[in-house]
Amino acid sequence: MNSYIFKKNIIIGLIAIIAFNCSTKDKEPLTTPIIASSDEELSSGKLTVFDQSENSFGNQVPGLTGEESGKFVVGNSFFRSNWVTSPSSTTARDGLGPFFNARSCGSCHAKDGRGFPPESGELDMHSLLFRLSIEGTNPDGSPKAHPEYGGQIQSSAIQGLQAEAQPLVEYIDFEYTYPDGEILKLRKPIYSFSTNYGNLEANVKTSPRVGLQLCGMGLLEAIPENDILKLSDEADSNNDQISGKPNYVWDYESNKKTLGRFGWKANQPSLRQQVAGAFNGDIGITSELFTKEEFPSSIIEIILNLPNGGVPEISNKTIDEVTFYCQTLAVPARRNFKNPDVIEGKQLFTKIGCEKCHHAEYKTSAFHSPSVLSSIVIRPYTDMLLHDMGTALADNREDFQANGLEWRTTPLWGLGLIKTVNNHTFLLHDGRARNIEEAIIWHGGEAENSKKEFSKLNKTDRLKLLQFLNSL
Repeated sequence: MNSYIFKKNIIIGLIAIIAFNCSTKDKEPLTTPIIASSDEELSSGKLTVFDQSENSFGNQVPGLTGEESGKFVVGNSFFRSNWVTSPSSTTARDGLGPFFNARSCGSCHAKDGRGFPPESGELDMHSLLFRLSIEGTNPDGSPKAHPEYGGQIQSSAIQGLQAEAQPLVEYIDFEYTYPDGEILKLRKPIYSFSTNYGNLEANVKTSPRVGLQLCGMGLLEAIPENDILKLSDEADSNNDQISGKPNYVWDYESNKKTLGRFGWKANQPSLRQQVAGAFNGDIGITSELFTKEEFPSSIIEIILNLPNGGVPEISNKTIDEVTFYCQTLAVPARRNFKNPDVIEGKQLFTKIGCEKCHHAEYKTSAFHSPSVLSSIVIRPYTDMLLHDMGTALADNREDFQANGLEWRTTPLWGLGLIKTVNNHTFLLHDGRARNIEEAIIWHGGEAENSKKEFSKLNKTDRLKLLQFLNSL
């Protein structure tokens, strides 16, 4: 009898265990637990820096030699220092203007970070500038400059001259309603110009631009060209409605067209040309690459009689030092990358198609110079290609092979530290978006489907995706 009861209890116990296991198994998640890869915080491999301070965009990459570190420091000095008018006892930094947008590189890229636009009616443009062109192209394929004001409106001038024009920005507020009923407030900029040297033609093409953060630019330059081109799909052969295309632009050093990598429309082929172009267009400093300054023809006699900072006004050595500085600015590490909400946000980022343009990972060339940037796994979240972003963001101005609807995919690394570095979160080419969420909702064209899928997410999931983006 006792033996019978004992066996019966064992059987009952086994049945209970099986039932318990079945019930708990039904409650287990249907998907594999989400984990972050061990090196995911390393935005640029061994060159990643662990700095979350307001100076996190201004560090040199680890591994520079003593000589290279000295070159970085000198380049930093020229980057941050104001240029002055000629003649000056500071001969290495004179030649400002006569027309300009900024007195230093750091004016538009404060702490090597991102610029921001003015508020409605504000006269100080901060780091917002305006490219200009008229219908047609030059023999090298570049847009044809305005006959009086050149390729860029200059909102400042040296003493004794009036600036070319005073731009003015006004914003129109409107609302976007999510499918779940939540309302997001947006603002659309409207631009006007008060000119001092003749009217702008009615058909002039203008394009507003704010300065981008500079960390990691040398690593972007080191991405093998083929790795960028293989992401291109101009004919949309896979029918995913994403058709990124390369911009081929004029390289003044090699005297031929080559792949564009830098600028809002990928209109510069190299950091060196980007730096020399900014000195010329933004500060009014000539170099061996850009020997001429643009100014209204009505005051040509006055301009020709003004002193300059030499011919050219900046030496190749200084251009090289500033270029090296920009090439070797390090990328800060990601934050909170093991947070479960951030990890889920990353999955949502991929699921709704954002990574089709914001391509996560590359390996830099093994033969790049400076050599410290060679063979590094980087995670910039860009394909470096042009995409149609829709009519809402269009500037309607061509730039080489970029049309008026197209923009280069902006790298996302460092995105979550812009507020820490620059005390703002203004995004997109003209800073109209006041935060990441607004920037997403402004997406259209090839990004329209991803924007719609983001909108369909419940608020909790939208916040998770935003948390992921802020971790970059």
